[in-house]
Amino acid sequence: MARPTPFDLWLSATRMAFMYAEAQAVITMRVLGMAGLWSVKPDEATRMVREKVEHFPRAFQAATQAAIKGGDPLGAAIGPLHRQTRANVIRLSRRGPKRTF
Repeated sequence: MARPTPFDLWLSATRMAFMYAEAQAVITMRVLGMAGLWSVKPDEATRMVREKVEHFPRAFQAATQAAIKGGDPLGAAIGPLHRQTRANVIRLSRRGPKRTF
């Protein structure tokens, strides 16, 4: 495999920055949901624990496989986590704030 270029490193950093921003949005919507200000399903608290148990091992496996093949382990690990973070942002933002306070 070819050595990572500066562009590859920049791309990984950019993807990670997007994931961080989306994670903050998810955290905010979930906290607002726990406070009764955002419309979330009752199982949201268990969902946030369950998704970590499911997706962190996938990210670790992807990073390990990429490292064995000589690829970019960081970029490979970001993929499963970023997909879940983006899905959470979309799902939670569609629910929106509660209309009645």
